Amino acid sequence: MARPRELLLLRHGIAEERGGPTPEVQRALTPAGVRRTQAVVERLVALGLQADELLSSPLLRARQTAEIAVAAGMAGALLLEQALAPGGDPLPLIQASRAERLLLVGHEPDLGDLACRLLGAPAGAVSLKKAGLAVIRLQPVASLRLLLAPGVLLAAASATARG
Repeated sequence: MARPRELLLLRHGIAEERGGPTPEVQRALTPAGVRRTQAVVERLVALGLQADELLSSPLLRARQTAEIAVAAGMAGALLLEQALAPGGDPLPLIQASRAERLLLVGHEPDLGDLACRLLGAPAGAVSLKKAGLAVIRLQPVASLRLLLAPGVLLAAASATARG
């Protein structure tokens, strides 16, 4: 029996503030955002949450997050997809993918809205923190398997290390 397909939704890490001199598409992760994202994806890899395929928004902060995920071993490579930019529709990407575990790196509220569409939940019912992750089992019926805020994930890792 084939393993049920899973979708991993990873929001980009902490980025430069909106409204500054940097254009929206070029807002980068902050140094703290890079460190936190690295710690999060390393923990996700340690938990066995690697993906067969990684698709990312082309906006800088999402691309940087995806590059960190690849460097940590969460996926082998990344592809940039305009459908993951703010306001895009990534549903066709999911339908076209043959990956058993697909990782999408993008933005809020788009990732949360996508999760709600897949789960049949009202808009706004699912939202991801920066560098947060949702895991949705797509088959036989879409179900939310995991919703992780980075603070909880890193606190659990710290407690385990002390334990």
